[in-house]
Amino acid sequence: MLRTDSRAKALLARLMRPFTKVHPEEAMTVVLMTACAFSLLTAYYLLKTVREPLILLQGGPEVKLYARAGQILLMLGVVHVYGQLARRFGRIKLLGIVFLFFISNLAVFAILAGTDLPIGLPFFLWVGVFSYTVVAQFWALAADIYSEEQGKRLFPIIGGGSSIGAVVGGLFAKSLVPFGPQVLMSTAVVILLGCVGVILWIERRAVRAKAAAAAEEKHPDEPLADESAWHLLARDRYLLFIAGLVVFLNWVNSSGEYLLDRILVAAARDAAEGGASASAYIGAFKADYYFWYNSIGVALQLFAVSRVFKLVGVRGALFVMPIFALLAYGGAAMLPVIAVMRFVKIGENSLQYSLQDTTRNALYLVTARVEKFVGKTAVDTVGVRSGAIMSTIMVFIGSRLGWSTATFAAINVGLALAWLGFVLLVRREHRRRSALSPLELADEPRRQAPAAPAAPARPAAPAAPAAPAGAPLADTAAAG
Repeated sequence: MLRTDSRAKALLARLMRPFTKVHPEEAMTVVLMTACAFSLLTAYYLLKTVREPLILLQGGPEVKLYARAGQILLMLGVVHVYGQLARRFGRIKLLGIVFLFFISNLAVFAILAGTDLPIGLPFFLWVGVFSYTVVAQFWALAADIYSEEQGKRLFPIIGGGSSIGAVVGGLFAKSLVPFGPQVLMSTAVVILLGCVGVILWIERRAVRAKAAAAAEEKHPDEPLADESAWHLLARDRYLLFIAGLVVFLNWVNSSGEYLLDRILVAAARDAAEGGASASAYIGAFKADYYFWYNSIGVALQLFAVSRVFKLVGVRGALFVMPIFALLAYGGAAMLPVIAVMRFVKIGENSLQYSLQDTTRNALYLVTARVEKFVGKTAVDTVGVRSGAIMSTIMVFIGSRLGWSTATFAAINVGLALAWLGFVLLVRREHRRRSALSPLELADEPRRQAPAAPAAPARPAAPAAPAAPAGAPLADTAAAG
């Protein structure tokens, strides 16, 4: 039986060899992680397909634009509550609470979808929070169970599950659209429940592997945090640098999406003057656009990301997308036509959903557990939406001042330079952390905490007995 199990693991490892190097003892967990990533993105695209017609038909494009900006207020509350939960629960309990909370919400929405209640706006807001929070939890778990060396090898294939899930989810959603929103939501509930089961399986395997290696680290069942998410984010320079990177990444991307839509609408109007349908023109363009950036993204994820990591490492991979944005938007500023913007956005999105997202998740391989779960959740929710809000403000001002498409593209060049500045900061801090031992990394958030003021000298007191190894850490706020 043992020999058969070893052969199966070796076979799985060989099957994944075209994409990245996987050791036989890692193969089963990698398959489970990849399947979970695939399922999460499949479920998300089912919900995304429901979200768009609901918000556009019940609210309109303007409501959708304002709702995107308003999501950050909701995310601030979610991050605060999440931080409080992390101070009470360990890794697996926290994951279970988060997933089951969102699944229960979705079940309620599925019931309401069968009524005449206007759920477009609340569902749009909910999907925005769900997509970033749940995906952040999954990648936090991945960063927590793998070492830095393993993450560089294995994250590309796990990310491939996400990329393929996005493509398959879109096709699956298209086949279910005739059955109505209720069926799409209910199907997503079933998929997410399956994800919870897979995560529990992954957790059991990870705990056994850590126990076998006798790792000296905080037990996964102990509380993750001893302070709020905002205190952690405010004093942790590595998280702040990553947050700055995320803000500018999404600012550039959101602004670029606006530029493409702006040029596309003008081209559709020109086509309508020639007797064509503007709606059909836009629909055909978008379908082709989505197909190309998703397809290229899958190819990059499966065949290029692991090789880029091997060639230049995680730190080197950080430079690829901002340099592409710098050159691409420079070209768009000189030649702001639809063919150029199509190339820019296909390249930008395919890089973001493959190399950039995998690299950003790999940055947390050199962090403590509290930074992986609490810090990453804060950065991936609030940071992403902050970039979108900055883009919205810029577009609002520029459209009223009459800025041209070339002007917006030139501003994106400047934003790409600022983005590169944060890449340099993240790179420096990542290099420092990569040299630390696992125990030093686990203690990094506490070492960055401001030192408490020196207390007046007092007579020496008898030594107190040492605290048990499993006792929760002291509250940083109280200690300070």
